Order: sequence, then structure tokens, then C-alpha cells
Amino acid sequence: MRHLVPLAALALALAPLAVVHPVRVLGHSMEPTLRPDEVKWVLRAWASHAPRRGEVWMVAGPQGPSVKRVTGLPGELVTWEGPDVRVGGQRLAEPWVVHPERSGHGALFCGEGYLVLGDNRPESQDGRSWGALPPSAMRGRIL
Repeated sequence: MRHLVPLAALALALAPLAVVHPVRVLGHSMEPTLRPDEVKWVLRAWASHAPRRGEVWMVAGPQGPSVKRVTGLPGELVTWEGPDVRVGGQRLAEPWVVHPERSGHGALFCGEGYLVLGDNRPESQDGRSWGALPPSAMRGRIL
């Protein structure tokens, strides 16, 4: 029985990692909100509410894990032209975007997925080229 005490203590110490875990920010796509090599805590998706517009989430993107901001929600039409992003025709207020995209335009119907964008738009590979991500790609909310 004594040999089980250290195992129980280890399991108890590691249990919080089942709900939250650290993640290191890679790249410049979320600057200035998040800086490269910054470590943040992620609340796993199963323990969080559904993604909300404006929240920062870790996602499973086409090139692997990435940290992006939720911009479009299921069922929405999102359009962008230069620095303006619109949802259902209404311009989004995005105070976190310090480095907007000055060129480019497009439109995306989110369907059942989410459109995620980086805050540093000129440096971000994101939903403008990936398309909407399915709910299963939303790995966890950045705390």
C-alpha cells in the first residue's frame, strides 16, 4: 500500500494538466497581443464554452498547431477588404489589430466552422487562406 502513495501524489500533481496546459507562442502572427516565445495557458476545448468572437484559441491549422483569434462563427458570412472585416455586412471593431492588412479582399461563409485570423494580419497565415475550421480543430482557449 505504501508504494501507491507516491503514484497517487504524482497523479494528483499532474491532474490539472488534463484541463489546462502550457503552450509556447510561435511566430509573429498575433503581435502585439502575444509575442513569439511567450508561454500561455490553454484551457482545453472540452472544458471551455464554445468559441466566441474575439477570443484567442489554439487551433489545429493546416500547418499544425497555431494560436489565432476567433472572427467568424458558424453560419456567418465574413468579408474583408483591406483593413476592414465585416460580418453580415457590419464592420467589426477590432482594437487588437495594430497591424492591419492594407490590401486583399475576400469572402467566406463559415458553414459549421469558425474563421480564425491573426492579429498581425500581414504576417499571419490564417483562415483567409485556410477557410473555416471545423469545431474539432478548436483545441483550447488561451487564458
